[in-house]
Amino acid sequence: MSKKWLAILLTAALAASMPMAAFAEEGEEGEATAVTTVGPDDGTHFEMWSFVDVHNEFYAKMVEQWNEENPDKQIQITFSTYPYSDMHNKLMMSLQAGSGAPDLCDVEIGQFPNYTGDDCPLVPLTDALAPYEADLVQSRLDVYSKADGTRIGVPTHVGAAVMYWNAEIFEEYGLDYKSVKTWDDYTALGEQLKEASGGEVYLTSVDTGGVDWMWVAMAEYGEDWTGGPDGEVNVQLDSVKKMMTMQQQWLEDGIAMISTDGHVDLEAGFKNVSEGKIASFPKAMWYMSRFMNYMPEMEGKYDITTIPVFEEGQKCSVGIGGTGTVVTQQCENPELAAEWIAWAKCSQAGEEHIWNDLGFDVCNTALWYDDAFAFDENNPYNTFFRVKPYEVLQQLNDADAIGTIYTVDASPTLNDYMCTTTLNEVFEDGMDVEEALQEAQDYLDMELD
Repeated sequence: MSKKWLAILLTAALAASMPMAAFAEEGEEGEATAVTTVGPDDGTHFEMWSFVDVHNEFYAKMVEQWNEENPDKQIQITFSTYPYSDMHNKLMMSLQAGSGAPDLCDVEIGQFPNYTGDDCPLVPLTDALAPYEADLVQSRLDVYSKADGTRIGVPTHVGAAVMYWNAEIFEEYGLDYKSVKTWDDYTALGEQLKEASGGEVYLTSVDTGGVDWMWVAMAEYGEDWTGGPDGEVNVQLDSVKKMMTMQQQWLEDGIAMISTDGHVDLEAGFKNVSEGKIASFPKAMWYMSRFMNYMPEMEGKYDITTIPVFEEGQKCSVGIGGTGTVVTQQCENPELAAEWIAWAKCSQAGEEHIWNDLGFDVCNTALWYDDAFAFDENNPYNTFFRVKPYEVLQQLNDADAIGTIYTVDASPTLNDYMCTTTLNEVFEDGMDVEEALQEAQDYLDMELD
């Protein structure tokens, strides 16, 4: 086995699950937790793997709809759902062995750097995506591409970062969150909330187990600590320093708390949100489903806006998390597989299911302006919050405000060190930001050499 493939396998085995993986079911190691076959026996047969059962349910619907619309290109797909780590490890090993891989497979964004080299074992999807590309969010396509721009994955959603506000809390204390445009405005609001609530309610919580805040800051300044596909890791960015310094000051001033269990996307985080312990936080659009699934009592209480910026005119969002679907080179009919998966996830038919069934912000921006698609009140997300989500997405698109942060080979090591060491040193221990980032850079330079 080559050193590169050994490294890839180790990375797959050690990589932490991203938020999307929280929906994966548990099962015996290496075994599928669910297997189902959809489509006629005389159709072209494909095998497809995912680590999220609801994804396979969505794909199954798209097989049925495709077959209805394409009587001359019938397909049958056997869907298998595996636990997150098992699926990614199994995929890597079968690609390395040259046999046993599925025809199509979901790949979580943190795993994508494993496939972007010159010996990529995936089928190029540039041609299959071409009919849709003009309307798709480019930053989402870019993160599932090779360094030369070849598309190798079909995105599921944008994952646009937005600001969630407990409007009921701010109304109770007579505070205006809607006028907040900059982080200075946000900090001032935090001081007002602290005084009005007697310190009972924090403006937000600061993560020690996630880097979403840092991604937002980098997007605002157009920076990327990964260096992108061809660059070098550099965590000593002005954007990162500014965000960490500001957050450290919030903690010292008592207007923010440290996120229980590290971030808001865990049970303790849901409790802080639902009990009104924190009044706002930035998170991707997919967090809307957390309200629906874990905090239904918050219906009508929360508003969504764009995120504050350091300087007016900056980008104010970034795509966070995600799953790209690939076609492997072991597929015997890659053209049909590519055509189907591009249609399933990027056409209006597919995007309707992604929005209405999964609650994800779709990548096809033309649909953001289609009232029948975006603002239908039969969609529960349009009535749960105080704003229709695509109103906010339209603002982001009109301002070209969604930035790109890449996931590269170094990302697992970088993110792990930040979440286990640097963020804790700064926010828990009060370490100087410059000193902590220098320590992190020294470690990463040594590990990634």
